[in-house]
Amino acid sequence: METQPNPEDAGRARRLRFDLLLPVLLRPRAALREIAAHASRSWITPLLVITLAALLLVVVGGPLRRAAAELEAMNLPPEFQYYSPEQQAQIQQARAATSSPTFIYVFPALTAVLKVLVGWLVVGATLHLFLTLLGSRGTMASMMNLVAWAGLPFAVRDVVRSAYTLFAHRLIQAPGLSGLLPSGAEGGALFAAGILGLVDLYLIWHIVLLVVAARGEVDPGSRRAWGSVLASQALALLLQAAPAYAVARLGSLTVVRPFLF
Repeated sequence: METQPNPEDAGRARRLRFDLLLPVLLRPRAALREIAAHASRSWITPLLVITLAALLLVVVGGPLRRAAAELEAMNLPPEFQYYSPEQQAQIQQARAATSSPTFIYVFPALTAVLKVLVGWLVVGATLHLFLTLLGSRGTMASMMNLVAWAGLPFAVRDVVRSAYTLFAHRLIQAPGLSGLLPSGAEGGALFAAGILGLVDLYLIWHIVLLVVAARGEVDPGSRRAWGSVLASQALALLLQAAPAYAVARLGSLTVVRPFLF
């Protein structure tokens, strides 16, 4: 007796389009045009790949971050011997907490997943808004699909960084163009370093894919497509750099005890 295929399984299989991964990277125009022609939630596939690549980078860099945290814990603050026993215990507890699995794996993993999801939502929503204001008639669902697929260069970047970390046995200290600024940057220079750290060849690759996607779906014109994409990317860079800047500023303060809330 033959069994009928489950429509839900068939729909799930159509959404997991692993066959489009390489075409989007190698032949983006035709692949993105095919994605725009279908209204299915194909964004699941690229977001899954990008998230797994980001988590791979977290796992590969975990042992190196632990070693750096343990080394930092050995460097006691000046005149530590004059602190009260309670203060010494708090400082040692805080230093020990930074080398725990929560700080080494859990928090970086959550941050990586949030960056992928929030970045996708921000770029997709703002790009659709800008194109709509310029007279385009594309749908939000189609734009979110295209933005997710255009993010595949970030998965390639994290895989390359993971390979470098694994074989070189060192963390990437100055990603992107942040190495152009001095290491001891403060204030506005620190914020600029956060933005430059997000700018690299993979971001440019992502922007080019977004322009190809925008022109393939609604064709607002070359100038409007580039303007909308660059505006959405500028907003996304600012939103990503602001939390990193706040964390860096907090990291320069003397920590007495870690608080979770």
